[in-house]
Amino acid sequence: TGLDLESNQEKGLGRADITIEDGLNKRAVIIELKYSKEYRDLEARAEEALAQIEENEEIDGLLLLLNTVGGDIEAGLAIAELVSGMKKPTVSLVLGGGHSIGVPLAVAARHCMIAPTAGMTIHPVRMSGTVVSAPATFQYFNRIQNQIVDFVVANSHISKQQFTDYMMATGELATDVGTVLYGKEAVSCGLIERLGSLSDALDCLHQMVAERRNSARNEEMQKKGGNFQPPVL
Repeated sequence: TGLDLESNQEKGLGRADITIEDGLNKRAVIIELKYSKEYRDLEARAEEALAQIEENEEIDGLLLLLNTVGGDIEAGLAIAELVSGMKKPTVSLVLGGGHSIGVPLAVAARHCMIAPTAGMTIHPVRMSGTVVSAPATFQYFNRIQNQIVDFVVANSHISKQQFTDYMMATGELATDVGTVLYGKEAVSCGLIERLGSLSDALDCLHQMVAERRNSARNEEMQKKGGNFQPPVL
């Protein structure tokens, strides 16, 4: 196939878990895998992986493939903040489902896409298990929910009012409050930029990487008194 597969080989500043190199097209995919025996350690492992990706000079960009079924909202929002603050090109693609905290994770990337048949479930913050019936509990839920809404609105083109309306809608879900948006609906409301497939997401990421490289070369040439002209494809 023309692809070289390596595992745990030293590359540049560290070791990548899996490296797939396409020598013909001069590009590669680097996969960082993290494992945790305890659920509470998953956030730390994910943050560690993102930090390694940002610092590794051999990694030019990040592609997020999302098919979430919900999870820890505080951990997910923290990871979304890390992704949105990365300097390297980032692209997200929602596949299957973008449930709950998957929405902030999707819009955290610089460019976000959704498969035509994928769905995104938007609902209020909720908690399983024992809940203390007190005003402080409601205030805590409300503050966390406001953080999620503000993040999504700041990183997408949907309005705060429309996103809140989706979150509080009744009659859409049989046993819950909220809304399910499928591919075209998520795009038309401004939550996701556009429909796309895996190849579309990769093409977008490669274009961003090329533009970043050309910009860096141009800056370097300007320092030396010249001007870099990128090749015409």
